[in-house]
Amino acid sequence: MPPPADIVKVAIEWPGAFPKLMEIDQKKPLSAIIKEVCEGWSLGNPENFALQIADATNFYITEKNRNDIKNGSILRLTTSPYQTALQLHERIQSSSMDAKLEALKDLANASRDITFAQEFINLDGISLLTQMVESGTERYQKLQKIMKPCFGDLLSFTLTAFVELMDHGIVSWDTFSVAFIKKIASYVNKSAMDTAVLQRSLAILESMVLNSQDLYHKVAQEITIGQLIPHLQGTDQDIQTYTIAVINALFLKAPEEKRQEMAHILAQKQLRSIILSNVIRSPTPINDEMAHQLYVLQVLNFNLLEDRMMTKMDPQDQAQRDIIFELRRIAFDVECEPNNSGSIEKRKSMYTRDYKKLGFINHVNPAVDFTQIPPGMLALDNMLYFAKHHQDAYIRIVLENSSREDKHECPFGRSSIELTKMLCEILKVGELPSENCHDFHPMFFTHDRAFEEFFCICIQLLNKTWKEMRATSEDFNKVMQVVREQIMRALTLKPNSLDQFKSRLQNLSYTEILKIRQSERMNQEDFQSRPILELREKIQPEIMELIKQQRLNRLCEGTCFRKISSRRRQDKFWYCRLSPNHKVLHYGDLEESPQGEVPHDSLQDKLPVADIKAVITGKDCPHMKEKGALKQNKEVLELAFSVLYESDEYLNFIAPDKHEYCVWTDGLNALLGKEMTSDYTKSDMDTLLSMEMKLRLLDLENIQIPEVPPPIPKEPSNYDFVYDCN
Repeated sequence: MPPPADIVKVAIEWPGAFPKLMEIDQKKPLSAIIKEVCEGWSLGNPENFALQIADATNFYITEKNRNDIKNGSILRLTTSPYQTALQLHERIQSSSMDAKLEALKDLANASRDITFAQEFINLDGISLLTQMVESGTERYQKLQKIMKPCFGDLLSFTLTAFVELMDHGIVSWDTFSVAFIKKIASYVNKSAMDTAVLQRSLAILESMVLNSQDLYHKVAQEITIGQLIPHLQGTDQDIQTYTIAVINALFLKAPEEKRQEMAHILAQKQLRSIILSNVIRSPTPINDEMAHQLYVLQVLNFNLLEDRMMTKMDPQDQAQRDIIFELRRIAFDVECEPNNSGSIEKRKSMYTRDYKKLGFINHVNPAVDFTQIPPGMLALDNMLYFAKHHQDAYIRIVLENSSREDKHECPFGRSSIELTKMLCEILKVGELPSENCHDFHPMFFTHDRAFEEFFCICIQLLNKTWKEMRATSEDFNKVMQVVREQIMRALTLKPNSLDQFKSRLQNLSYTEILKIRQSERMNQEDFQSRPILELREKIQPEIMELIKQQRLNRLCEGTCFRKISSRRRQDKFWYCRLSPNHKVLHYGDLEESPQGEVPHDSLQDKLPVADIKAVITGKDCPHMKEKGALKQNKEVLELAFSVLYESDEYLNFIAPDKHEYCVWTDGLNALLGKEMTSDYTKSDMDTLLSMEMKLRLLDLENIQIPEVPPPIPKEPSNYDFVYDCN
């Protein structure tokens, strides 16, 4: 007879004694179980003891997480979180350097556990650590030359413990003094600093800036861009990532009036070229976290254009009107006419003619064209940049179009305004960066005026596409749609430079776009006629049932899951599979990753499907609610799901990859009679539905399908023609 579900068989260790095998009744209070264990070893004061998981995490067993204990788990009897916190609080104040170092090392390790962290923080432990950083380490500064490794370790463990404790979100960042901020900033400003100390100091500064506007001002006074940039010139990608994260945080929290000033400083310090040579073109592959920080920096740089994009032109402002005069002068090489040359009417007529050639909508007063926001004055800035820095191309476009037949000219002014607006939409100018996006473009880090150069390439593309389409003024919107598609397709290929982007566009001519569109239409089978739509609706439930059966079959085969603690990866495994009758989930721990399927009888734990209440995914999962120390692992977050059953108990999973995540969440939802909504279900549905539609709509070219199968031919007289492989 199998043991009751609430009884868990475990081994419990105690230093200096043989491990004890015992059965834990999960219905009993944890204090009663600890008391029973203490009595077995004749230990008094059971309230001073607690149980820990005997692995590298050493996490305490609490009433909240006790259901994670599995059959065969090894636990350790140890001092309670309060007692441990009290002891470490005293030990880190030891006068002995070695004892202090060992205590800080233990504290850094223990602080990962929120149960311990709460107790240590209640003892005012954060204040003690900040005091040690502010003044306590001063005593060892004189010894730094002869004890440098020891000093570096001491500081590293202190800051690690601080970061781990703050990461639980128990204490507000607003509570820290200027002296503490100065000290942390000094570790970043030093050229030769221990890598671990530097990494944690940068992480602390980033968290301070992002969590409080008041702290932003204090940090901004202590740290300069010039002091951060040298950290980008090394080879440690983690240090580079944290450095860019701090720059991004300062950029993001800076008041609007200071952002342009900060951008000017970044340009002076050649941040862009340093990132290009030391990060983007480094032999080390760019990881996801670095890609995200580069994306954020890219977005923040483009957001500097928002002010000009939302500024209307003032038709009365002479300086702004002079820019339009300059565009006319460069295009037609017109000398400035003296005031008395010809009548006013003649000059107005000449200006109107030239402004028409330049392609403005309002030929009499082109300034009115720039009152539309967006793109506002940004369009005029782009036009002037193009006229000055690509003068030959500018003159060629203007003169080419001014000599074309009426209606076939590509209006340079109107095109530039609409193109600038389109580029702002594509690059999402003015929008805050997304938390999970890694979509940075290397080519925007290859030029100090990347947006303007981007515009110059695209305006020439627009003129080329206009000619290829033989467009007239009525086709303006169609041309803009094609140009948008050309730009988006070229950007998807992630060109490494602006020249590479330009060559990608050369391969995406209007003819090529037509071919791509036709090919996609043929592949999609997305016909809108009523009979086709009715056929799709009829087939869809059949396909969904097929996908459901495939998901359930995969669950019956089972999957090996890696055990991951809330902070660090462990090389331990567990296996879960669905019974063939789809009524029970069988699961259990494994010593190593299995080869092939694991039989049901070797999986001791069971969970009836009827007891499952819900499937929870992502950050809502109980095992995902604790943050990581220095940065949250977004990949793990996307693979996490939990099964809620009975009295608010959970079975927590972290899938080995995205495919298994989709298979299991789909399968579990199917078991609960809910909709399967994963990306893979949508993809499978599109693929299978498309194939089925193509088969059913296959043109048989008047070939008659016989109602009876053809007759089987007679056997041959011999089989000499058969080749014997043996």
